[in-house]
Amino acid sequence: MSPNAESTAFRSALEVIRAVEPRVADAIGAELTDQRESLKLIASENYASPATLLAMGNWFSDKYAEGTVGRRFYAGCQNVDTVEALAAEHARELFGASHAYVQPHSGIDANLVAFWAILADRVESPALRRAQVRQVNELTEADWFALRRELGDQRMLGMSLDAGGHLTHGFRPNISGKMFDQRSYGTDPTTGLIDYDRVAEAAREFRPLILVAGYSAYPRKVNFRIMREIADSVGATFMVDMAHFAGLVAGKVFTGDFDPVPHAHIVTTTTHKSLRGPRGGMVLCGPELADQVDRGCPMVLGGPLPHVMAAKAVALAEARRPDFADYASRIVANAQALADGLLRRGAKLVTGGTDNHLVLIDVSGYGLTGRQAEQALLDSGIVTNRNAVPQDPNGAWYTSGIRIGTPALTTRGLGTAEMDATAELIHTVLSQTTPGANADGSASKAKYVLDPALADKVSRQAGELLAGFPLYPAVDLG
Repeated sequence: MSPNAESTAFRSALEVIRAVEPRVADAIGAELTDQRESLKLIASENYASPATLLAMGNWFSDKYAEGTVGRRFYAGCQNVDTVEALAAEHARELFGASHAYVQPHSGIDANLVAFWAILADRVESPALRRAQVRQVNELTEADWFALRRELGDQRMLGMSLDAGGHLTHGFRPNISGKMFDQRSYGTDPTTGLIDYDRVAEAAREFRPLILVAGYSAYPRKVNFRIMREIADSVGATFMVDMAHFAGLVAGKVFTGDFDPVPHAHIVTTTTHKSLRGPRGGMVLCGPELADQVDRGCPMVLGGPLPHVMAAKAVALAEARRPDFADYASRIVANAQALADGLLRRGAKLVTGGTDNHLVLIDVSGYGLTGRQAEQALLDSGIVTNRNAVPQDPNGAWYTSGIRIGTPALTTRGLGTAEMDATAELIHTVLSQTTPGANADGSASKAKYVLDPALADKVSRQAGELLAGFPLYPAVDLG
């Protein structure tokens, strides 16, 4: 490939966009500048390759393709069949799965496909059949509860939000909480680790239809062999949401008991985050659930997005290359170096460290809420997100934690030495930030005080740290 090919491609694209709506072109260019200049530590974000990004901007965007490969409800989908089949093939080979469904538009869509596939496989009822042919957004809350009663009040057991679980695992604000009677398992209050004996006890008591494993803010490995044994002991379907750590599975960092694919009945994931692909979702399963999973559209999905499936095929092909395994191992090495650097400087970390790509800082040790810490870091050129910690006294909005992750910075090439420098910058900001007060003098959970000169200094230091690791170095927008 010509060294100027990437620059030419993106410059040309922006010129075409600018001719129609220059403000959109300006925003796209500004986003690249912001990402280049910020220490991106959001654990759920990454940088997709130019090939993956370019695969999304093409004529596949114009196609409707309801159905599956070779069985479409629209004519003229032969090229869509090609890219969807390629994406599924790469997914099966990469993860060692017998079946892959690459149509979901997001992680929540992948989870919805999995939930309905499990229900359809386990239960045959008039209510279920009616629900399958109706638009999900047409179902009222009364409909959901009537459906649950007819299905036998189906139950789901998953990790609690404050312990690191995800909203889509049966919690009431999410549609999964309307589909299922949900109960949570937490973590040990002393160690912050999953207590498998307590999970087994909760499963025996609650008798769930679905046992869900997976997380968005748990900084350790999960033993999926033990979780499957627990599911089997109560006749539950074992589902794993590996959206956050799919790249570590693909890169063979998580193997054996810590690879969910051989142990789960069904696995869902996003295709971005540590997998470094486009924004989207995917479902992996065995042959017993494959037919139900393939009914995701029109059961709960709208028309597939062929341009995104094309990008998934590109990203999954990239993940099958030998250098991806090296990348995945460096993600974990960097996360552990970042955790060690923070611990040496006195930070309090949930579980005391990490086994994966993320670190969860309990910022109450700095006298701050997560919201205060998040904004103070952003002012200093460090992009993170606030997150609840176990038994969080500040709730899910203000929180007491900051979640940070290393997939994006690892993509840029930063290593363990740079992670220690990053820990120093984070500690400097948090240790020099103090809580602010409301207008009436009461303590605020949102306002904070940080010397602007210090924030500017840290921001410059962050820029200097990143200067040796340019983002998209072959892309020059001029």
